[in-house]
Amino acid sequence: MSTTVLVVGSKNGQIEDLLEQARLPSRSVAATDLAALADPAAPQPDVLLIDLRDETSLPMALSAIKRQHPTTGVVLISTGLDTSLLMAAMRAGVSEVVTEVTPTELASAIERVASLRSTHTTGDVFAFVGAKGGVGTTTVAVNTAAALAKLARSRVLLVDLHLAYGDAALFVGAEPRFSVLDALENTRRLDQAFFKGLVTRTDIGVDLLASSDRAAVGPVDAARVRAVIDVAARQYKYVVLDVARADMTTLDALDSAKAIIVVANQELSTVRGATRIAGTLRQRYGKDRIRVVISRYDAQSEIGQDDVERTIGVPVKHTFPSDYRLALKALNQGRPIALDNHNALSGSVLKFARELAGVTDAPGDKQSGGGLFGRWGRKG
Repeated sequence: MSTTVLVVGSKNGQIEDLLEQARLPSRSVAATDLAALADPAAPQPDVLLIDLRDETSLPMALSAIKRQHPTTGVVLISTGLDTSLLMAAMRAGVSEVVTEVTPTELASAIERVASLRSTHTTGDVFAFVGAKGGVGTTTVAVNTAAALAKLARSRVLLVDLHLAYGDAALFVGAEPRFSVLDALENTRRLDQAFFKGLVTRTDIGVDLLASSDRAAVGPVDAARVRAVIDVAARQYKYVVLDVARADMTTLDALDSAKAIIVVANQELSTVRGATRIAGTLRQRYGKDRIRVVISRYDAQSEIGQDDVERTIGVPVKHTFPSDYRLALKALNQGRPIALDNHNALSGSVLKFARELAGVTDAPGDKQSGGGLFGRWGRKG
């Protein structure tokens, strides 16, 4: 199948002529017509080839296109990108920049970008954001990752996007050598082999890209976070992100997330926080990708599920029953609750993971050997 190339902003037909010399069929549109590609249902070319030689800024629609269609490849043509424009191009998801406009250079750039798109069979990315500290976001994220690994019988990646001092490693009993900061600080080297070396493998079917035990030396921009997520999604069927709610850089990098789950509980201050963060995320990513769940759900609480839904303006997709002692014991053991089959909380997590991923058959849901409690008993 030939590569489909859409040329944007070409004014004199030169780019089309060069592509014809390179035997690459193309069609052209004006930059003002680019916005139509941002529609979620719009068919996408393999490569967008944008001529910026007479321009000083990127087309306004480009970021929206990449949010809706993250696998669409983008090549810029420019004889002299300044630093600010280059950074804007990176943030917008541009794949290649061509400064020498020849048939060979254009064909090479298009071939590289098209090959990435053709092999870009990405996994599903699920991001978990707490409405407030202490609501159990990491607990929900870790157990959802463990449940997905159990249901799908494939390894799942859990990424702790608290760039420093996050706790996900404790929940899976891991002692990582490397962290998400190592990935973010080396995005130019972030191929499959390098990324694999940063990931910690656990014995529960969940791999971990852990939080760091040191603060970042310099600022981390959204483009780098986005690059790490994209690399992860190319290597795993499911990627679960435990996101720091106060880090706007990270919250601005969730373009590839299939669902963004806001974790709340039935405290008034948390419901208010969930309202704010859900509203922000809806504006950025659209309402269809935002979910709200309630952790430690209490049917007798003064604030009911209907109250939460009415205040936040988003239906509550799932409630997790409260079992503080079980959750604490699982944390201390470094073994997620979802690995057990014999309590309401693990059953609730498995049900949520199944619905989230659209898994209708759960071959891994049966487990012999007594589950989590049986393992604890045998240790005595």
